[in-house]
Amino acid sequence: MTRPAYLILHGYQGSGPGHWQSWLAGRLRSGEATVHFPDLPDADHPQLDAWLDALEREMDQFAEPPVVVCHSLACVLWLHHVERGGKPAERVLLVAPPSRAGVPEALEPFFPVPDVRPGNARLVCAENDPYCPEGAANVFTGLPTDVLPAQGHINPEAGYGPWPAVEAWAKAGREPLTARER
Repeated sequence: MTRPAYLILHGYQGSGPGHWQSWLAGRLRSGEATVHFPDLPDADHPQLDAWLDALEREMDQFAEPPVVVCHSLACVLWLHHVERGGKPAERVLLVAPPSRAGVPEALEPFFPVPDVRPGNARLVCAENDPYCPEGAANVFTGLPTDVLPAQGHINPEAGYGPWPAVEAWAKAGREPLTARER
């Protein structure tokens, strides 16, 4: 039996030690899974082509399609990857994707977001995410979606360190995803 494989992709400025993605990587690794949680190049000044190249190198390391978990700008990265015919994932979680209206001008090269909606992707967002003021459920239509009430950008500032629901989704595809327990 092959070990489960995961690729976790951070957004703009990375995901530090208190972030739910860091917590998730540790939890999955403790279960003997293959987990890639790369530092994408120049997280404070990301370039789309450099991030796409890094993503391709990561995907090349997997013998079988991994489960992919994206946060913020990495969601947009993944959609560019799909549009360009990149290697597929077993399934994909897109958490708190930003919109052009919610990000700094320096991230302009990531937009517009490709109009692709992978059939194996799930969206998790909050209606009050400052990085997607229009509401990601309204911008990224056509995907199964879990809207978490009043959870902001679903990051440490919103209280997301440990998040058991995302671990359950990563391991077994359990839906819907719910807000972290307070």
